[in-house]
Amino acid sequence: MHEYGVADENIFMDKQSGKDFDRPAYRRLIRRLKPDDTLVIKSIDRLGRNYEEILEQWRLLTKNKRVEIVVLDMPLLDTRRGRDLTGTLIADIVLQLLSYVAQTEREFIRQRQAEGIAAAKARGVRFGRRPMERPAAYEAVCRDWEQGLLTARKAAERLGVAHKTFLKWASKDGNGGKSRTLSPAEIT
Repeated sequence: MHEYGVADENIFMDKQSGKDFDRPAYRRLIRRLKPDDTLVIKSIDRLGRNYEEILEQWRLLTKNKRVEIVVLDMPLLDTRRGRDLTGTLIADIVLQLLSYVAQTEREFIRQRQAEGIAAAKARGVRFGRRPMERPAAYEAVCRDWEQGLLTARKAAERLGVAHKTFLKWASKDGNGGKSRTLSPAEIT
């Protein structure tokens, strides 16, 4: 962007996926663009990765906002003035082709990711947070709770865990083999 002459204050970068156009920096850019501004994009997949949304945003920028667009790695996608009808047709065809390729690549990435996760799970890899270990005082506190000496909230507080965590542990442990009806105060 610097080589093209774009000043730092005019560079907008999102730090999230281009799967859609609901990105903070992109939204700020759209609000800031005025007619006859030139939007410089490194490549079309930096604009987005959804075929229909890329075409829709392109039309919004070029027709509604009347902004010129330059795609650095694809000179055919330069909408600055001086294009004839044939040039516009070629740019539209290239845009549709590249938008299709961007979306297809995104779908392939998601497919490969799902395959990788499935293969890892088949190998026994566990994802997510490790389950919390029950504190040493858990058995005694759980007994007091089962006998009605403590509410679930007080039991959780004594163990230094969340109320829901304590109830989850108690239900998994089967309340020490005893059934216990929870009071409304313990449920909330």
